[in-house]
Amino acid sequence: MSQQITPELRQWIIDQARAGHRPEAVLAAMRASGWDEATAIDAMESTLSGFMDSLQKPAVQPAPLARVAVPEPALGQHPSVVKALDREVQVLMTMENPRVVVFGGLLSAQECDELIELARPRLARSETVDIATGGSEVNAARTSSGMFFGRGETALHQRIEARIAALVNWPVENGEGLQILRYGPGAEYRPHHDYFDPSQPGTPAILQRGGQRVGTLVMYLNTPAQGGGTTFPDVGLEVAPFKGNAVFFSYARAHPDTRTLHGGAPVIAGEKWVATKWLRERVFV
Repeated sequence: MSQQITPELRQWIIDQARAGHRPEAVLAAMRASGWDEATAIDAMESTLSGFMDSLQKPAVQPAPLARVAVPEPALGQHPSVVKALDREVQVLMTMENPRVVVFGGLLSAQECDELIELARPRLARSETVDIATGGSEVNAARTSSGMFFGRGETALHQRIEARIAALVNWPVENGEGLQILRYGPGAEYRPHHDYFDPSQPGTPAILQRGGQRVGTLVMYLNTPAQGGGTTFPDVGLEVAPFKGNAVFFSYARAHPDTRTLHGGAPVIAGEKWVATKWLRERVFV
């Protein structure tokens, strides 16, 4: 199957150039991630040519989209513990801009272990959404393995999804199915946004399934020996991954001014397992 040069890949190449990495080092990294050499060279040449051209003229930024309703935990009275349907959950940290909340004990140890064991036989190399076509593909920026459960696939999933809905005040049916990811030593997910870029041609097709993503909940299913935190580069924040804990963040419009650029830092020792729940504007089908 031919490999496609995606906007995310081009952005990653530009990021490497800005960081001062030599072309041969970038090419080696792409080959190590499974990219065909001819495709990798074509991607680098066309991307860096366009990147250099862009330096000659100012970029024109589109006007930000209107803000929409987003999931929001009931934290108006600044509680230290909130009731999430069947479980009491600790509020460990909150931030307004970006809107980030770290929860403690959202999942039990047994629930974490069960999700891992259910996912393990179905793992495959993680893909990202191809915003040019609306499909999905393997991308050099994401070096984990993973799988998707259908929403409400088992009684375990139904219980966790109902708990999440109660916690962030968002309908169960507006959520995508849980995605399980495993990161081995050195694996990472470079900084990215979870919303779908409105300027890309594949976005309208993606939005037909439930509108934009407006919130993300990352749940840690184990505690890595070292590394693997969730980073927010725009605000210098890193959330440490502890088994059963979760980090929630929302974005009221598909624009970088939400400051929700985030990534999965490299795992230094051990492995990291996470369950991700994306929340849409409308019913996800």
